[in-house]
Amino acid sequence: MALTVFGLLGTHLDKGFGANRWERWRPTVSIFQHDELLVDRFVLLSSGEHSDLADRVERDVRSLSPETEVVHEPLELHDPWDFEEVYAALYDFARRTTFEEDHEYQVHISTGSHVAQICMFLLCESRHLPASLLQTGPPRRGTSPGGTYAVIDLDLQRYDQLAARYDNEHSTALAFLKAGIETRSTTFNRLIERIEQVAIASDAPILLTGPTGAGKSQLARRIYALKKERRQVTGPLVEVNCATLRGDGAMSTLFGHVRGSFTGADRDRAGLLRSAHGGVLFLDEIGELGADEQAMLLRAIEEKRWLPVGADREVEAEFQLLAGSNRDLRAEVSTGRFREDLLARIDLWHFRLPGLAERREDIEPNLDYELEQWARRTGRRVGFNREARQNFLEFGRGPAGAWRANFRDLNAAVTRMATLAGGRRIDTDLVDEEVGRLRQSWEGQGSAQSSHIRGLLGDARAAELDRFDRVQLEEVLRVCQLAPSMSAAGRELFAVSRKKKKSHNDADRLRKYLMRFGLSWSEL
Repeated sequence: MALTVFGLLGTHLDKGFGANRWERWRPTVSIFQHDELLVDRFVLLSSGEHSDLADRVERDVRSLSPETEVVHEPLELHDPWDFEEVYAALYDFARRTTFEEDHEYQVHISTGSHVAQICMFLLCESRHLPASLLQTGPPRRGTSPGGTYAVIDLDLQRYDQLAARYDNEHSTALAFLKAGIETRSTTFNRLIERIEQVAIASDAPILLTGPTGAGKSQLARRIYALKKERRQVTGPLVEVNCATLRGDGAMSTLFGHVRGSFTGADRDRAGLLRSAHGGVLFLDEIGELGADEQAMLLRAIEEKRWLPVGADREVEAEFQLLAGSNRDLRAEVSTGRFREDLLARIDLWHFRLPGLAERREDIEPNLDYELEQWARRTGRRVGFNREARQNFLEFGRGPAGAWRANFRDLNAAVTRMATLAGGRRIDTDLVDEEVGRLRQSWEGQGSAQSSHIRGLLGDARAAELDRFDRVQLEEVLRVCQLAPSMSAAGRELFAVSRKKKKSHNDADRLRKYLMRFGLSWSEL
């Protein structure tokens, strides 16, 4: 791996004239007096007023290490002891520098003012300079004429003078995770702030839950892009919806296989986990994985190695796992459909994304976002007239706005209205038409959910139920349909209140609830 070293010109320590210049220790030149330290590229930061010294140092470096490429990088400082000026100059240098993934980088910290050295420390610590620290020192008795060197990694405290810069970068990261949408929800803002903090500071698994269409996939992509921008990952983002993995092919897709391991395996397959090496693996709807895949995934997360299908030799890969689910995985554990140990491993950082109906104050900024996205896709900018916009927002923010598919509903609504506007502004007629379409769609979904109730109770008895009782009963029936036994259904339905009781009578509580409606477990 090629090595690039960045270093400030030592305007005092790097001086040397005539033949005796080799008798004194000069920190920049000393880097190249160690046979085992092979530098492919050296970037020398200096101001124009010291160009003669910089050229002399370059010549001496080339005489010691002809294979090293020396690059002069201008760094003009009026006051090298002015903290803000020095940090700004070095920060700008770091931001405009391109860092290659197959290179190793070191920052020489033995030259420059103390202020410059501190700034170099901070930029390495924050990964704006993705480099180790190279510290050189003068020769001691028994050491080589080039002195000593060490590659180090120090943990420095933050400086108050930099608070504004870090706050600005923090705000930028938050806006990045929110796709640039200025959310008005205090709760959601707090959630994104915590996700940003964890995403930057940790490479442990992150679990994103919430209803379908709440934005889990988009957030996973933004987390990856943020980590990539911070140079915390070098590999790709690999994402898969686990609901699409079925049968024998699921193991092969995730963990790979060797040629000849089964019929049709005419070549080796790396699998998605190995493809995510050095990057991020996003397993959406992780609750859909089968038992065998869950067991294999657990070992892959814990040990970073696994056995591909048909292989007799394990493979390894390093990646960060992001998992998504619209299911309650704890409830899935209680019914035996999800491994408890796997949940414990991926549940270290668990964030639930609220649906659009839980963030009604954010409908307006997201409406503007969808209009902007439409303009980018089609090259045609479409807006509302004032009354039409107000009518749509009143509907969307009111109790009639169910938003069952969350942001997918909003995206579809904007797409339809913008398309029908045909380059004109969206007027009240188009809004009325779209509102009717959304109402019909949501009512249809509600009818499908309550059809089971009518089938069990009959139309007359179902019609007598209050809306409150109907919604509650729908959820109870959904859980009962999925549960293997009445006790399991009771454990899920009364998961919170049962913790406060000394004895658990979940099945009896459920039986009494069903009896209120004349229902029994056997009927379900």
